Amino acid sequence: MHIPTFIERKRDGGEHEAADIESFIKGFTTGEVPEYQAAAWAMAVFFRGLTARETSQLTRAMMNSGSVLRYPPGSPPKVDKHSTGGIGDKVSLVLAPLLACDTLWIPMISGRGLGITGGTLDKLESIPGFNVSLTEEQAMAQLARIGVVMIGQTGDICPADKKLYALRDVTATVPSQPLIVASIMSKKLAESLDRLVLDVKFGSGAFMKTREEAASLAAALVAVGREMNVGVHHVLTPMDEPLGWSAGNALEVAEAVDCLQGGGPADTVELTLDLAERVTKVSRADLRRWLQDGTAWRKFVAMVEAQGGDAGALERITQIHQAPLIREIPAPRSGILKRLDAGLIGRACVALGGGRTKATDAIDFAVGCDAFKKVGTRVAGGEPLLRVHARTKASLEAVRPMIEAAVTVE
Repeated sequence: MHIPTFIERKRDGGEHEAADIESFIKGFTTGEVPEYQAAAWAMAVFFRGLTARETSQLTRAMMNSGSVLRYPPGSPPKVDKHSTGGIGDKVSLVLAPLLACDTLWIPMISGRGLGITGGTLDKLESIPGFNVSLTEEQAMAQLARIGVVMIGQTGDICPADKKLYALRDVTATVPSQPLIVASIMSKKLAESLDRLVLDVKFGSGAFMKTREEAASLAAALVAVGREMNVGVHHVLTPMDEPLGWSAGNALEVAEAVDCLQGGGPADTVELTLDLAERVTKVSRADLRRWLQDGTAWRKFVAMVEAQGGDAGALERITQIHQAPLIREIPAPRSGILKRLDAGLIGRACVALGGGRTKATDAIDFAVGCDAFKKVGTRVAGGEPLLRVHARTKASLEAVRPMIEAAVTVE
């Protein structure tokens, strides 16, 4: 295929043939198509877009650029969840074991945090010994044994996406909706799922800032999934304030443990149930009961132990990872908490060391923020609105103005 002609077609608003998309992705993955040509094409897509058909074909080509999971004949339905990212979003840690209490297999392949949004793998790795790098053979054996596995993307799964995302990140083409859709769905569909539930966030702490943008993205994701015979469902979730009580790796594991033991903040629990209901026939009442009676907790413990983690550490995770400095941020006046800006809280967590601005950054499991008061709560002047967990006095003082700017009390 003549690559300049392929680029010209999209630059001029034309539509690609399926075989050309497949050939382009194959060539890019193997290195036959150089990065400068792929960058030119990505920019053309950014401005011209892709049709629904092209987006599905791109997704399929990226999915098939590497290995696709295969399951034994007669195995249970395979189900997963994807979140577009948020602040304090520890739902996967609760949802995966909860769904595995049903007769389902949950092959959850997750990512690391980048920018202000936290990553499920980083949270799991705060559990001493937890191994997110299982082989496909190990993952299949664990699914057969306990019905759930939570791992990272291997180099064999969707290598085209890994290369294309890195390119988009440095060419200002990340916001292209068709490229976002293909990136998300190629990885998830490589799991050979039967059902997928999407948690599409919008607001200050999310990639999509408005509900309309989130709804448009959700519709495109659902369309691609259904084109490829996967039952895709979605929930639109506001992310103007952090989810739950905490943001930070070990702090969020502690909150997930609370939820799995029948407690936890209402918003985290209800969102988990909202997502679970979309992909299981089990009633909401029974799902809630599994959280309250220890059924989901025992499944989570079994998964942690199966992946080499110290299950005994779960209930003391914030003691194992304890920041040297913990400071309360007081309400500036009495009134109603009108705003606790998730985006600013997320940036503060990154600045403390709990997130990363580039993929090679190390993560500090102990730092972050917790004990959030929820928007709508009446507070007294001087009453704590949240706590900051910091490694050093310098990092604490650096984020204090950011956190104070996140708060509105009227």
